[in-house]
Amino acid sequence: MAYFCVHALDHEDRLEDRLRLRESHRARLRRHDHPVTVRIGGPLLDAAGRMIGSLLVIEAADREAVETYLAHDPYVLGGLYREVAIHAFNWGLGQPEASHG
Repeated sequence: MAYFCVHALDHEDRLEDRLRLRESHRARLRRHDHPVTVRIGGPLLDAAGRMIGSLLVIEAADREAVETYLAHDPYVLGGLYREVAIHAFNWGLGQPEASHG
């Protein structure tokens, strides 16, 4: 398994849509009926503290699995994001599995 960082920015003036879709998005992050594990997730904030995007760290077999997972996310299905970047991530500092022992 590998890690991937997802950085997604919302279209402007879509906070109402984000709030409407938020519970279904959050529920999906916690479900395990797919072949990926979301290790870290949370909203990106602007200077005023308003939600403007999402940051996820996902454990998956490959980038394709992450793309497939995201394609079914309520925020993606709702057209919330204007930009989504997926990058392989070499998790060094703070990895939970590494801190046990």
